[in-house]
Amino acid sequence: MAGFLAAGPPAAAADADLVRNGGFEAGLDGWSCSGGSGTIVTTPVHGGSSALRATPAGQDNARCSQTVTVAPDSTYTLGAWVQGAYVYLGASGTGTTDVSTWTQTPGAWKQLTTTFRTGPSTTSVTVHTHGWYGQPAHLTDDLTLVGPDPGGPGGPQLPAAPTGLTASATSSTSVALTWSAVPGATSYTVHRDGAAPLSVTSASAAVTGLTAATTYTFRVSAANAAGTSPQSAPATATTPGGGGGGGGGLPAHALVGYLHASFANGSGYVRMADVPASWDVINLAFGEPTSVTSGDIRFRLCPVAECPNVESEAEFKAAVKAKQANGKKVLISIGGQNGQVQLASTAARDTFVSSVSKIIDEYGLDGLDIDFEGHSLSLATGDTDFRAPTTPVIVNLVSAVKTLKAKYGPGFVLTMAPETFFVQLGYQYYGSGPWGGQDPRAGAYLPVIHALRDDLTLLHVQDYNSGSIMGLDNQYHSMGGADFHIAMTDMLLTGFPVAGNAARVFPALRPDQVAIGLPATTDAGNGHTSPTEVTKALNCLTKKTDCGTYRTHGTWPGLRGLMTWSINWDRFGGWEFSRNFDAYFGG
Repeated sequence: MAGFLAAGPPAAAADADLVRNGGFEAGLDGWSCSGGSGTIVTTPVHGGSSALRATPAGQDNARCSQTVTVAPDSTYTLGAWVQGAYVYLGASGTGTTDVSTWTQTPGAWKQLTTTFRTGPSTTSVTVHTHGWYGQPAHLTDDLTLVGPDPGGPGGPQLPAAPTGLTASATSSTSVALTWSAVPGATSYTVHRDGAAPLSVTSASAAVTGLTAATTYTFRVSAANAAGTSPQSAPATATTPGGGGGGGGGLPAHALVGYLHASFANGSGYVRMADVPASWDVINLAFGEPTSVTSGDIRFRLCPVAECPNVESEAEFKAAVKAKQANGKKVLISIGGQNGQVQLASTAARDTFVSSVSKIIDEYGLDGLDIDFEGHSLSLATGDTDFRAPTTPVIVNLVSAVKTLKAKYGPGFVLTMAPETFFVQLGYQYYGSGPWGGQDPRAGAYLPVIHALRDDLTLLHVQDYNSGSIMGLDNQYHSMGGADFHIAMTDMLLTGFPVAGNAARVFPALRPDQVAIGLPATTDAGNGHTSPTEVTKALNCLTKKTDCGTYRTHGTWPGLRGLMTWSINWDRFGGWEFSRNFDAYFGG
């Protein structure tokens, strides 16, 4: 009888849906979307109450993926409901032939399905959905992977909660997390109160876009095909105050203006003593180089022949001291439209430091404004990562500014006034690109801003004299109205993948580090914005009202303020710009 009681062959694994959170009812839990391209919407949906909305941008096709544990040598059916044009569904790492299917036409929900067989040693595959370059956002819902369940004896079990979580602040805006790897886990999720979960595949994470001098609490969970573990014990970290990159002694909301101290251009000369008290930061325009590559910066007051009412050197210096006694900051601005500066050598770098120091010391100034325009900054071919620049003019500028900061200490005020071409255009293009042919100046300020973000007091991008720029909504925005300033500022305060590369995200700046740059009058530059439209932009960014059709990624009541070209042109226009600022912020 024993022969009749012998066990037969093991039963085949039962078919099951192995995708975790395929209906997106738990947000993006379990999913990783390139470049932050994925969001959850509540309408339209195919089933349940949520769906995935993913938006291609630049060179990023909005790929959202999940790694799933499967059984070897087994057949699986992958399916999803999608809405949009050129929406793809596929699986990779199958061990046989990877598969992909797509829909070409937009409109109603369409079902995509495909099948594949795993290889004899395959234990996991990656399922994904993505759109196509230059296309609008697409929707995905009810994504399934049906086939043999690898669970049971020898299959995946629910992972344990991660242990050994540590958190350490790496800058005033970022924290590094590490923990012990969990056996059997295929992904981890970082949890922070009030923030969207962050999905990673290794036992570490870098959390960016934080606020200086703030304590954060983090927890981590592990996941695999069997489900999600409990959260780990908490770990806390406090970001530092940011040193000289903090407020720099500025009021909560500051008005920044450029003073034509070395020239006249039709707007009339304004003596330092006659600058109204509304102006919190006065940038002296300009310190200029003796030659493009010398690094030797010189500054002198406007000649009497050009500016008959110019004050004497002694009167000017006394007026600077009087402004400072009243809490104002006076900086030397280097560059401008005509002052090309290229620190192509270490000799030029060192000359820059010594010559700028001489100007600061002679006039008793509070710091430096970097207004490099034109061809001052461009990226060498092959310099593709803003986090680790190799181009000499970039590396030497960063080194020079850090030297000045170290020399003058935490009270040193550092501001920058790049054009949109050098900053926000970096969302689409960076340097000459991976294959060459692009303008090497595209996004060239990003490595400078990033390297100096903890020293930076204020960034006021020139939202004028600009072409149309793509915002985070993947629509082009044109200067002159509130929409342009909202979209451009939202990029700085949200962060963005550089050239669409999800692995290279420019982190958000703090609100107190950002001001909006505008021309004071129609004569001052292209892109003049009326006071009504300026007020709308401020309302949207600080109160989330008057936003029009653009949806910001946050609300920032701590936005530092406004910058204008220039104090002289504002006087020429009857002080309209500064009066509007004072009326809005109660100056």
